[in-house]
Amino acid sequence: MSKEETPKYAKLVEGADGLSLGISIVVAILIGVGAGILMKNSFGYDWLLWVGVFWGIGGAILNVYKAYKKQVESYAEFKDDVRYKKYEEQDDDED
Repeated sequence: MSKEETPKYAKLVEGADGLSLGISIVVAILIGVGAGILMKNSFGYDWLLWVGVFWGIGGAILNVYKAYKKQVESYAEFKDDVRYKKYEEQDDDED
């Protein structure tokens, strides 16, 4: 796609993709805290709040891991590109 054919809001969409990861982290933690508060109020055990917090943090970490894997897969197409071959590690052992 040439420069003239790029969509008008392409930069905005690229920025929103990175922003969505941050939002998903916050939402995962808030859902975990909400579930913890609900369990604490339902069952009467204070430590259930912390179970919900840890579930939220675990969900946030999972979201970051999934985004990382998606990014690695998107860079895999550049592995065989001629323009990026010069950046591969070179074995310069002088033994």
